[in-house]
Amino acid sequence: MRKELWNDRAGGFHPVSAPDFLPRAQLREVQSRRLKAVVARSWHNVPLMRERMQARGLAPEAIRGIDDIAALPFTVKADLRDTYPFGMFASPMDEIVRLHASSGTTGKPIVVAYTQEDVEVWTEAMARTFAACGLHRGDIIQNAFGYGLFTGGMGTHYGAEALGATVIPVSGGNSDRQIMLMRDFGVSAVCATPSFFVHLVEKATEMGVDLRSLPLRTGVFGAEPWTDGMRERIQAETGIEAFDIYGLSEITGPGVATECSCHSGLHVLEDHFFPEIIDPATGAPLPDGEEGELVLTTLSKRAMPMIRYRTRDITAILTEPCGCGRTLRRIRRISRRSDDMFIIRGVNVFPSQVEAALLEIEGTVPHYQIILSRKHGLDEMTVEVEVTPEVFSDKVRAMEELRARIAHAIEHILGIRVGLRLVGPQSIPRSEGKARRVIDNRNDSDRSSR
Repeated sequence: MRKELWNDRAGGFHPVSAPDFLPRAQLREVQSRRLKAVVARSWHNVPLMRERMQARGLAPEAIRGIDDIAALPFTVKADLRDTYPFGMFASPMDEIVRLHASSGTTGKPIVVAYTQEDVEVWTEAMARTFAACGLHRGDIIQNAFGYGLFTGGMGTHYGAEALGATVIPVSGGNSDRQIMLMRDFGVSAVCATPSFFVHLVEKATEMGVDLRSLPLRTGVFGAEPWTDGMRERIQAETGIEAFDIYGLSEITGPGVATECSCHSGLHVLEDHFFPEIIDPATGAPLPDGEEGELVLTTLSKRAMPMIRYRTRDITAILTEPCGCGRTLRRIRRISRRSDDMFIIRGVNVFPSQVEAALLEIEGTVPHYQIILSRKHGLDEMTVEVEVTPEVFSDKVRAMEELRARIAHAIEHILGIRVGLRLVGPQSIPRSEGKARRVIDNRNDSDRSSR
């Protein structure tokens, strides 16, 4: 099987995808060796991890290989906030070459660090990601992920350059310019959040640009959950092939897992990031094939190793071999997070369920918001849905018929009736990054009722 190639800075060629095809026994040896090293590094340099291991009666020597990983304690997002800014670092500051941060709801961001070796691993991971998506030297990649403290822009940029592609570092926003660059520069691939790309598709239509007539053939989308229905809508309207990639700042950024051309789950680059699935309620490990919370351990990270990090993302490890020949295990596409769930009248609701219902109905566009409020002590849910210009300008009867069909589809999936409001085109704010799907006004409702 031909392996994709990339060009390093020295001018030599290397099979960037070679680790994707390692025999499983050899991969396990790599994982075991790297796990022992990262545990020892954390023990000696990260006080929180040493304290937690000591509380379990564990010394580094007790971890003899990857099969012992479940004995180690979990790490959670609160640990990074509680040790803000540098308490989780395992390298001195004179070895840190990069700091990134994600926004935090408590006012303190999540700070992540990289040594030069970490940046090189991250670059390799993203080059392998692009290769799996069918990109190569000579492609022109428009990077619409945000630059700055967000990891998406820089991680994508470095990986695309390592692949030998031409990178357009446009970042997010400025939709008119995005479309102009796609057309004038002969862009063959776009990297963005799926919600922002949907917005660009609308903008192209407004500008009279037919994306199908451009060289654009590939979309690499991540940073937020999205459904298969959204993928089908994107591909049908643009003619591109849409790939899902996965990553999170706490682990490295984008490049943790990627779809290949088979589109049957995301291959985890598990020579660098070891995946487990646990019961989100009990923390008990679950076997491959069962749905639960994804837990990741960084096997190569030096500046800020993460051991058994609870991602809160719900998925399952797929067991059957992939047709592409990669030996890396796959996870099912992530469409929901355990902490995205909210409860309405005793029913567990995820935003992805609402999206799935909307994408079944012709006349709607994939822009919606869920408004949560509280009235007389009871939680209420209202879904605001954008409709197409044609439907919005139609007769009242047609709007009512559409509203009834949407309400029925949502009730069928959720099992409960919710409020529904149809709004006109461009009524729901567009996001340059992750779409804000849920507006929770329940605390405000409590205060106003007092």
